[in-house]
Amino acid sequence: MALQLQYQNSATVPLEMVGVTPDKVRHQSLAEIEQLEVFHGNEPGVLADFFQVSGDAGDETIVWSGDLSGVHWIGAEMESGSLRVEGNIGRHVGSEMSGGTIEVTGDASDWVGAEMRGGMIHVAGRAGHLIGSAYRGSPQGMTGGTVRIDGDVGNEVGHSMRRGLLIIGGNCGDLIGFNMLAGTICLFGESGIRHGAGMRRGTLAFLGMERPELLPTFRYACRYQPNMLRLLLRRLTDLGMKIPEALSESDFDLYHGDLIEGGRGEVLMRAKD
Repeated sequence: MALQLQYQNSATVPLEMVGVTPDKVRHQSLAEIEQLEVFHGNEPGVLADFFQVSGDAGDETIVWSGDLSGVHWIGAEMESGSLRVEGNIGRHVGSEMSGGTIEVTGDASDWVGAEMRGGMIHVAGRAGHLIGSAYRGSPQGMTGGTVRIDGDVGNEVGHSMRRGLLIIGGNCGDLIGFNMLAGTICLFGESGIRHGAGMRRGTLAFLGMERPELLPTFRYACRYQPNMLRLLLRRLTDLGMKIPEALSESDFDLYHGDLIEGGRGEVLMRAKD
């Protein structure tokens, strides 16, 4: 039986916690878990002050429920196991995680998967800004793993991303792949401006019919059918996404950039004719 954490409050003051993950609590009793430290604003407290705790942590599965939109850092530094959030969640979901799976049935806020190193995060709803990104002052963002957001997201998705796969099923804001070092970002919806600014390597794949205007520091290379795209679409299908059959046979225009940073990055846009 999974460990059940039912939130008993409606957070007008943010509630923050780090370390309440399946791998860290699997050998702890319910009484020990209830005494884990949390912060309500800048005031310290324990988990039992805010959550009803039940079930068993032994199988490395945690189910969070309640109005968690003001609860932050759930799944941060997670190494293994399974974590499910039933509803909406706050900031920093799966931040710096290195393994395991996180599933959010509702919406998430900013910094989903920030600087993550491995594992899988799936948000069924929308998410905020800076998905899979580096924290301010850090040299690189996510370095491994997969983040899948089915809905819309905000700005600076994949900021300084180093490795891994980031999938956006809906629309996106500005500056996708800003200062991107490597990795792959896929977008199925519409987007804003200045994508790939400062990009060094990696791939931005615009898989929908919308073709955003690129910066003048990107150059057209060719039109072709990328072999790697078929493998990528197979991976997305394995993740449960419904991919149009025609997409794997579509032509794509390839652009190289950002030329200011050497021009080794790739931008793929679906051809219209």
